[in-house]
Amino acid sequence: MSGVAGITLTEVGLVLNGTTILDGLTLTIPPGGITALVGPNGAGKSATLRVIDGLLVPTRGRVHISGAGRRAFVFQKVSLIRASAAANVALGLAPLKLPRAERAERTRAALARVGLSHRAADPATRFSGGEQQRLALARAWATRPDLLLLDEPTANLDPGATERVEALVCEMAAEGTKVVLVSHNLASVTRLAADVIVLAKGRAVEHGPTRPTLLSPRSPEARAYFDGEMPWSSLAAAS
Repeated sequence: MSGVAGITLTEVGLVLNGTTILDGLTLTIPPGGITALVGPNGAGKSATLRVIDGLLVPTRGRVHISGAGRRAFVFQKVSLIRASAAANVALGLAPLKLPRAERAERTRAALARVGLSHRAADPATRFSGGEQQRLALARAWATRPDLLLLDEPTANLDPGATERVEALVCEMAAEGTKVVLVSHNLASVTRLAADVIVLAKGRAVEHGPTRPTLLSPRSPEARAYFDGEMPWSSLAAAS
């Protein structure tokens, strides 16, 4: 991996079907580690991930990513084919046009990494929600991405599955993958992210180190959001 030097969005606007989704969004995401995007429903968080990945083309503005050779995106609703776990991982490697032996080894290593080696031949559609999320992360990890984009990676997972997914995300970041994630789970954000960006109505209203930003937001939009969403007891207990 070459490493992500940084991500900059400048005055990015996005209009879909006549609705403004992003409205002059300007932000700089620092290199390395894990950055979280938070904010109320409709703030533009998922759209921002898609604009960064190139899945959505901004109506105006500029997106610049320096140092990112390969990207991976894990959506909130995991997309898996009706085939084995191994086949799902191998499918993610297809665009890389690797030799068959290397593709097989990366698939094996990725499944081992997420603790699913014993289910390599099982149909992925029979996996639990947590197992499917781990499989999607295995597929992403196998490509050795410089940038990993995650949309609600722990949504609807039980505590045990959440813990395993969070551990995998941290491991990938520790190995040099820049991670940008969207989450409504503020306790999870506190455990994972070094910095947090608060979005509201398609704009960035606050950006700073995670715990100080969550506990003492400066902008009225961030304060209003956290007043309604902050799980204070969970945040206090998060390490």
